[in-house]
Order: sequence, then C-alpha cells, then structure tokens
Amino acid sequence: MALVTAGVVVLDCAEPEKLAEFYRELLEAEQVDANANRVEIRAADGFRLALRRDVNATAPSWPRPENSLQAHLEFVVHDVDAVERRIVGLGGRPMESGDASGPTEERGYADPAGHSFTVRRGTPTAPKQG
Repeated sequence: MALVTAGVVVLDCAEPEKLAEFYRELLEAEQVDANANRVEIRAADGFRLALRRDVNATAPSWPRPENSLQAHLEFVVHDVDAVERRIVGLGGRPMESGDASGPTEERGYADPAGHSFTVRRGTPTAPKQG
C-alpha cells in the first residue's frame, strides 16, 4: 500500500479565489475544495493545483536573478497559439518564447499573480539554459 496517495502543487498568492479561477478556466478543471485561505482544483486528467493565501506574497522576478524562478508549472498542449490566446484572455501574460517552431515548441507565461509557467508541444530534450 502506498504511503502517499496523491500530490498537489500549491502556489502561494494574495488572492487565491481569483487565481483559482484563472487556472480553473485554463485547465477546464473543477473546484474540489475551498475555504477562506485555500482553493483546490482538479483537471480532468487528475492534476491537482491548490492556491493558498499568503498576505505577504510577492511575484517571482523571473527572469531577473533576484527572487528568481525556483519552480514553475509546465503544461503540454496541442495548439500553442490557441492556448496563448486563452491565457492572455484570462489575464495571463507572455514572458518569453522558446523554440518558435518544431515538435517541442515552448513558450513562457506569468499567471495574473506573477507565477511563471510554460506551455509546450512534445518533450524537451535539451537542458535548461541560463
């Protein structure tokens, strides 16, 4: 019997309700739990994400070195352009573009609270640069 039965990625933010709505819409997920300080959603594939209230939350400064990126979310998609339109429509913003074509196209974004994430096609094979 497994000791750990599920994993949840948790992002700290000032307004978990608003950020949960962004990810719920982006991932076409359902809200599975909520209280005054935490909202958890689950996507159809079982991916679980929780947004936790932190009254002192500050957005990462990525790609600048101070308060830099330490972790990020990565989503595999079929149509990078369509997903970008949805991200921007939900209040996210583009941060950087990786390889602009080919089977492993990847683009970086920030959610409305400043957390970084990437969307990509295929599986990257090269190490992170920088």
